[in-house]
Order: sequence, then structure tokens, then C-alpha cells
Amino acid sequence: MRVTYRLASENLASVASEAAWAENMGFNAMSSNETAHDSFLPLALAATSTNRAVLETRVAIAFPRSPMVTAYLARDLQDLSKGRFRLGLGTQVKGHIQRRFSTDWEAPGPRLREYVQSLKAIWHTWQSGEKLDFHGESYNFSLMTPFFDPGPSEHPFPEVFTAAVNSYNCQVAGEVSDGLMLHSLTSPEYVRLVVRPALDKGTQKAGRDSGAVKITGGGFIITGPDRSSIRVMQADVRRRIAFYSSTRSYFPVLEAHGFLETGQQLHEMSLKGQWAEMGELVSDEMLDAFSVSGEYDEIADKFVERYGGLLDEVSFTLVCQDPPAEDQLRKMVQRLQELG
Repeated sequence: MRVTYRLASENLASVASEAAWAENMGFNAMSSNETAHDSFLPLALAATSTNRAVLETRVAIAFPRSPMVTAYLARDLQDLSKGRFRLGLGTQVKGHIQRRFSTDWEAPGPRLREYVQSLKAIWHTWQSGEKLDFHGESYNFSLMTPFFDPGPSEHPFPEVFTAAVNSYNCQVAGEVSDGLMLHSLTSPEYVRLVVRPALDKGTQKAGRDSGAVKITGGGFIITGPDRSSIRVMQADVRRRIAFYSSTRSYFPVLEAHGFLETGQQLHEMSLKGQWAEMGELVSDEMLDAFSVSGEYDEIADKFVERYGGLLDEVSFTLVCQDPPAEDQLRKMVQRLQELG
């Protein structure tokens, strides 16, 4: 199993050194998310201080950016990293698309499918010199003059992974993506019952091999040197689970476990701004469904017990009070790689 590290630096000046450290720890890949900062820029810095690890956006929000803008960004990072860039794309929920990004909203699944298809059409034009001629419901591209054409790259097209929660978007990933990125609010049962069947439906529809699309994720991974420290962090994860569960886009995950009523209660509390109290609604059963807990020397084995055979890669983002010592972290990463 390949193991991915999430870049945590809030200061861009420290990203390069953090990336070099993560590669030295043995991680196969590192990711950059898009919450309070851009997801692409840190990877440009990471590319200059690493030479082996895959560098991925996890995720870049697709719709506020034209596929043409994203195509240029991905191409430049692929060249800078010498073929190690992976483009992870997500749709975001309606409120953020309309009110935070001031972008038009439309059905995200079909739009994401076209987004990926148009990216590949643009890259194909640059690589082959053929006329750009992509026409869909959401995107149309027909102009690429020599002045704006970067020409062929010596590297393959970047891998495109798409994030998915509901079954439709999982199917879209099976149709057009190189991989599917699971949300943190997930479980082995949800992967078996919903994600995998929908992904297979998509690959069959597109005439692709079912093993062509990788699955990467891992949910909440809680660890520490002892049980008491783990219990402290479980309280933090309860709050995170409550936050995501209050968003209706994640209700399919809750429904698969019988937690839909809790999600509806959390949604009502979020509308009232009762964020501090929401974690109290997350039961032990709910916590166990969406997280894996274990001490430093057992967390890798416990994770594989839950997710073994379901994932190709794990996003190994630890929830812990104090990070493990470097030798302990190396052992965790190596154990996951061996067991997976």
C-alpha cells in the first residue's frame, strides 16, 4: 500500500523543507489541500526539494477555475516535478460554490465528468498539435493558437483523481478518472457497499478495466503513545465528524450506517450556530465507524485490519496530541507499505 503525507505548513517558506523531510520519512506521496490556502503553490515548492514522491492536490476545487486554467497549472507542475504531479479535483458543496466563490451552480456530477474530459482534450491538443475541439453541456473549447500553446511535454499527462462521496460521483470517477479520493468521513463498509460497486459500474460503462481506477483515502486515524492520549484526540475527532455530518452532501454515508437521524439533528444545530455542542451527538458507535484508533506501535496493523484489500493508497494523516518520534513514524509508514 502506498502511503501519502499531507503537507501541514501554514507558511510557504517552510514547505520545501517539510516536503524533503516527508520524503526522507519514506512517504510515497504528499498532498496539499485547499482550505485556507491555494493547493497548487505548495506543490511547486515541494517539487524543488524532492525527487521521488508523487505530489498531489487533495483536492483542488474544480468549478471556480476554468479547465483551461487548471490544464496550464497541472502541465507546469508536471514538468517542474519531472512527471510526479497528480491532479486531485473536488466539486465542493453548493453554498461554497455560489457564496464563497461566486460561481454558477449546476449538477456537479455531469459537470465534473466534462471537466476531466476537457482537461484531457486540452492536453492532447498540446501534445499532438491537433485542433482543439471539445464541446459539452458545461464546457466548450475550440481556440488554441501557437502563442498560447506550450507544445508537447516530455512527460505523460498528469494523473487525474476525483473526490467522490455519493454513488453518482463514484461512477463518474470510474468513467473518466485515474483514481478516486475518498472523503475523511468514510468507512470500510461504505467503500464495500457504495463506492466499489458504483466505481465498477463506471468502469464498465466506459469499457475500462475495473482495476484501472485506484482508490485512496483512510478516514480519521487516531493515535498516540497510550490510551489516555488517544481518548483526548477522540474528542477532537467527534467534533470533526459532527461538522461533516451536519452537511447534507454527506448524508448518504450516514444513511449507510443508520446515522441519518443524527445527521439531520446536527444539520439543525449547525443552522443555529451550536458548533460547540455538536460533538456530543457523535456516539461511540459513530466514532468507531468513521475512525481507526490505536497506539503508535499498533495503528498500522489496526488500519489494515479495517481497510486491507479496499484501498490502493492511504492518506496517512494522523490525529494525535504529539507527533511520534521519527523512528516510530518510519516504522508506521514501512508497516503500512508492507501490509498493504
